[in-house]
Amino acid sequence: MAAPALQQPSFLLANLKVDSTTKPFLQRCQELVKVIDDYTAKELHLIFPWLVESVFGSLDGVIVGWNLQFLQARSNEYNIVMDFLDPSGPMMKLVYKLQAEEYKYEIPVSFLPGPVKASIQEGVLPDCPLFHNKLQFPLSGLQTLSLALNPFEYYMFIFASSLITPKNYPLGQHVSSLDNAYFVLVDTYLKYFLPTEGSVPPSPFADNRGSVSPPAPRAPSVPFAGYGIHSTSLLKRHISHQPSVTADPAAQEIWRSEALLQVFVEIWLHHYSLEMYQKLQSPQVKETFTPTEEHVLVVRLLVKHLHAFSCSLKPEQVCSSPSAHSHASPLEEFKRVVVQRFVQQKLYVFLQHCFGHWPLDASFRAVLETWLSYIQPWRYTGENTNPQTDQNKGVPEKWGLFVQENLLMYTKLFQGFLNRVVRIDLVNVKNALMVFRVAKVFAQPNLSEMIQKGEQLFLEPEHVLHHRQHRVFLTPSHGGSFLSARQSVVTDRVFRVKSHVYGLEGQDCQYKQMFGTELRGAVLKLIQIIAQARQTAKRISDHSAEVAANNSFMSWFGMGSPDLNYTFNGGEVDDTGECVKKTHEFLERSLDYLCQIFRLNAGQLSQLMATLGSGQDDGNSRQLPDCVQGENGLILTDLGRMQIINGLRRFEIEYQGDPELQPIRSYENAVLVRLFFKISSLVNERFGGHMEALCSRPDFLGRLGRHYLASPEVKADGRQRSPETRRTAERNRRPRLSLRTLASYRTLLMLLFLYLFGVLFSFGPISSTLLILTGGFLYGLFITLFGDKLKSQ
Repeated sequence: MAAPALQQPSFLLANLKVDSTTKPFLQRCQELVKVIDDYTAKELHLIFPWLVESVFGSLDGVIVGWNLQFLQARSNEYNIVMDFLDPSGPMMKLVYKLQAEEYKYEIPVSFLPGPVKASIQEGVLPDCPLFHNKLQFPLSGLQTLSLALNPFEYYMFIFASSLITPKNYPLGQHVSSLDNAYFVLVDTYLKYFLPTEGSVPPSPFADNRGSVSPPAPRAPSVPFAGYGIHSTSLLKRHISHQPSVTADPAAQEIWRSEALLQVFVEIWLHHYSLEMYQKLQSPQVKETFTPTEEHVLVVRLLVKHLHAFSCSLKPEQVCSSPSAHSHASPLEEFKRVVVQRFVQQKLYVFLQHCFGHWPLDASFRAVLETWLSYIQPWRYTGENTNPQTDQNKGVPEKWGLFVQENLLMYTKLFQGFLNRVVRIDLVNVKNALMVFRVAKVFAQPNLSEMIQKGEQLFLEPEHVLHHRQHRVFLTPSHGGSFLSARQSVVTDRVFRVKSHVYGLEGQDCQYKQMFGTELRGAVLKLIQIIAQARQTAKRISDHSAEVAANNSFMSWFGMGSPDLNYTFNGGEVDDTGECVKKTHEFLERSLDYLCQIFRLNAGQLSQLMATLGSGQDDGNSRQLPDCVQGENGLILTDLGRMQIINGLRRFEIEYQGDPELQPIRSYENAVLVRLFFKISSLVNERFGGHMEALCSRPDFLGRLGRHYLASPEVKADGRQRSPETRRTAERNRRPRLSLRTLASYRTLLMLLFLYLFGVLFSFGPISSTLLILTGGFLYGLFITLFGDKLKSQ
């Protein structure tokens, strides 16, 4: 590459684009490091947008970038990428170099999350400070609006957006996992810019003019009216570029921390408007954005780190008086409000949407663990505790305020979980594990009491609050930068809980108590379903043990159970052996935890189990699921589907095609099956009419013919089986000769024994054959004469 003094910026960008397609990855990164070091900010300004997109991909997904989500640690390029994108690496050095000169980069409003875009296009300024004083007004109207972001904000915006932007990845691309470069990089940025110990390292380039200034504080006269009060119209607010000089120099200590968090929260969580959630709380509502499992796992990483960041607040700051907060460092002040002010509301709506719209499969575990991580901040205090000891010790009392100020995160989402869990197969070990995880978390000592205390505070009569109506509590929608002038601290917990619930659910919400009568009934129903699933798992385990016992050496000869069509409903293919044992254990412990949470004693539990005794259970399991008669057979009803999902009823699954065409079994000789099928087909084709005439006779010969040539209409075991079409049933009832039994190893072994027995009595092969045929005929004659009497007895 030519020396910097001999090359113009336009040629620099052109050469870099050419190098990106011709040179090896390592050489490109080395030359980029040299360019960042040697060129001035004015020259680097022109290549910055292209470089960021070439690394993370474009917002429209056309440019894929470096595929960080598919770059694993075992890859040769992994260490090169991580060094280049490290918070102290060359890429961030470029960001700071441009930041010192106050360059701006535009992001079209069309690429913003749905609620933010809709708000701006309606002429309403979003509440997040990230969007304040950054709008660019073109002459063509609001449709081409854009945001003017500083280099750090622009870099983090593209980085965060690359997680959710659909891209056309190359064919054969490996599936992403949690040890990929993107996930590790998110963790690295969080630990660097939101440190649990120490402070954020300063920028290597001095910026005397400042970088980010907090927006003007909101007027303290804004009344509490729940969520949904928009900021004033864009036409009524003065929108301009941010001032270059910040009013509070102390804010410069953490402006990058606040900017990074705002970008992550807005891009990853703010895809569902709270107003729409309050109006249409239904799983049938179609949303344009659907998060992926990896997206949810990254959100969980954010939640866990924010808890650790918040819990690292110095103890004196937690308990100090309001006046002392003004003397706290900006980073400590940030820790104090970061979860409630920045994350709570958007995460609540995000999780609510996932609970209502996520598929009913085991991938929901990612959403579940994100929820459980948020409602257990005490797990991230940094203290080295034994999990078993911590479980017995319970939740410390100091977390009571957090539980009360996040009441809906516990109660409303628990209700959402109940609505899901009654519709899934609990015999599946993965689903049973999810029930166990939730039950174990809520069974922690003191937690249910804290939740009940929060509900009692919320249900306190309204007249108690009349004398406090002049107070102001800023809901999440009214938040600005935490460095804004703080409102007077509201110490009344009743007001805090009511503000939380009304702020998220609306003033006219109908709150359902977690320990109320309605939800308690739903829990009792779940306990019955869990008990039924536990019994189903036991049946599967017992059946698996029988199959394993029959799969002995003698089963090769067909001496074991030949009913290989039979199976239990309610378990996946891998739900055998150890998996079934784990399922039983998870469900057993879930029952214990639920009884602890909702204070059910042994007598109440026994009463619930009374209708689920083993005798009645076996009777129910032999009944068909609830069905209605359709044109082509039985059709499952919604109740029938519920019975199948939870193992309450099942169909006896068996082959219902032509018995002669069913798959060759392990106890049959394939050559003989095919040979006897050809022989019987020739006989049936030639003498089929005579067979039908014989079997249609009402006399003794007709009965004898039906015994040998007709398939029985009613199975010998009398079990109800899965429905079949009329056409299939009629085809299978036609009289025909079947020689397939002779291809069974069991039959061949019995014939061998009979011939050997004949040899002992000096019978030749022909004589033995005649005796065997005679015996078979006499047996058929006996069944024809006395079969009906034997059945009646």
